[in-house]
Amino acid sequence: MGTHKEKLSILSEMIAFAKVDNKVKPEEYGFLQSVAEQLGIGQEAFEALFQEEAEHVIPKSEADRILQFHRLVLLMNVDKEQDLSEINQIHNIGLRMGLPPSAIEQVLSIMHQYPNKIVPPQVLLDIFRAYYN
Repeated sequence: MGTHKEKLSILSEMIAFAKVDNKVKPEEYGFLQSVAEQLGIGQEAFEALFQEEAEHVIPKSEADRILQFHRLVLLMNVDKEQDLSEINQIHNIGLRMGLPPSAIEQVLSIMHQYPNKIVPPQVLLDIFRAYYN
């Protein structure tokens, strides 16, 4: 996984996304905290990101960008509610990361077929892989 700067950027982007509906719900906070732990970001640095966004860095590798997109899809679904603003935002983030628009749309439409809308990582990877071959 990337540099410390990349990791802070990943979390910062996710926090900004969680704040779209103006409040971070407990489920979202818990999910963000577990991502911070996975990335090796301490509690203090994690808390600070709620006050001040980190510099935005797009992950260099394709795999890291797809992983980040997957994390955002999971985050969006953690509170069992998606509104259009979240779906539009996740769509735009995917585009900014340079992911293929049709792959993004496919992920956002198939998520409804899974329990709690949790798309298995393998399914997500296969969708993106189909566009890169």
